[in-house]
Amino acid sequence: MPARLVATVLGTPDPPALAVFYSELLGWPVTSSEPHWARVRHPHDDRPGLSFQLETDHEPPVWPQQPGSQQMQAHFDVQVDDLERETARAVSLGATVEDHQPQPDGVRVIRDPHGHVLCLFLPGF
Repeated sequence: MPARLVATVLGTPDPPALAVFYSELLGWPVTSSEPHWARVRHPHDDRPGLSFQLETDHEPPVWPQQPGSQQMQAHFDVQVDDLERETARAVSLGATVEDHQPQPDGVRVIRDPHGHVLCLFLPGF
């Protein structure tokens, strides 16, 4: 059997809270929620999914990157059909919009409530 990616795991000071954010953002149910570990999965496919593990000393990355600071290791690209509406919805769920936006149209850089960077983008970008 070939290798299969089953989840991406994010470190966070509050796994259950971050699972709720991504559940609401993506429309995926929370399938596990404990103080040290939580998961969300697509409603029609168990894998891959997102998992969240407790990291009490979590340091969010600096954006845009700067030498000598915590660097972003990865980020999520989330396709949306209405950038303004989905940005506002993400903010209502606890996200923040970054000041630095490298593309003026079609892409919005935001952070989840615990500082992980993600991009909302329109089809074609």
